[in-house]
Amino acid sequence: MVRRTRGVVRAVVGATALTAGMVVLAPVAQATTIPVACGETALVAAVNLANSTVNSDTLALAGGCTYALTSPHGGPANGLPVITTPIELLGPATVTRTALLPFRIAEVGPTGSLTLTTSVAFTNGSAAGNGGAIFNRGAVTLTGSSLSGNQATLAGGGLANADTPSGTAPAATFTRSDVLGNTAVLQGGGIYNGLRATLTTSGVTGGPMLISANSAAQGGGIAAVDSTATTLTQTAVTVNHAVLPAGGIYRANGTMTTNNTPVTANTPGNCTGSTPAVPHCTG
Repeated sequence: MVRRTRGVVRAVVGATALTAGMVVLAPVAQATTIPVACGETALVAAVNLANSTVNSDTLALAGGCTYALTSPHGGPANGLPVITTPIELLGPATVTRTALLPFRIAEVGPTGSLTLTTSVAFTNGSAAGNGGAIFNRGAVTLTGSSLSGNQATLAGGGLANADTPSGTAPAATFTRSDVLGNTAVLQGGGIYNGLRATLTTSGVTGGPMLISANSAAQGGGIAAVDSTATTLTQTAVTVNHAVLPAGGIYRANGTMTTNNTPVTANTPGNCTGSTPAVPHCTG
């Protein structure tokens, strides 16, 4: 069952006068919380409900629930309906594919944004294309959450910021959100940051964000290819693997900034073959 809890609707300042003493008050979209029962049907219904409004909606997932996706609900490629509005998933909870049929967990459209907060895990996504867990054409934010055990036949085993020649470019922000054990056939086993896209990752002092045990043909941990910016802070990129250099981070063009970001124990090489070189990375 999905239940919507609405806030108080506010009036627009500067309403339009009709006659003396009369005004029209236009409502302003309010953030909405939608409690979601533990189950595939309830989660899909909640996403559809959130997509149907202009509100910024929070889907309060059932604590500790594993939402098992047995079939795609966003076309043949996506487990969840395509995200077209601002939606937050609030955990702790896991969303996972349990079907033999391959599909990613979620796609974010150009008008959408997806936020995973408080231990939301996307696992076992399997994309025939880009973005094993998330294919992003809008905005994605992970805070204290994770992408693990996902795979893609092209780029971005965990997340792919789509190549975007024109229009609004995708952006992804990870804060204390690990990317572990994902696989891509081509580039970016953990994360692919594509044409014109932006990627920002950060951990905390004494507890870096971890990008580890991912694999791809190139850029086992991260591949940033013609992206606008890749900024990595307190992010450990370690024990990732690629067929071609580099196993850790592969960079081709674009701006890249690293701060307190160890890139270690990746094979073959940590950042070998990147042009320009990855800042503060050796091997």
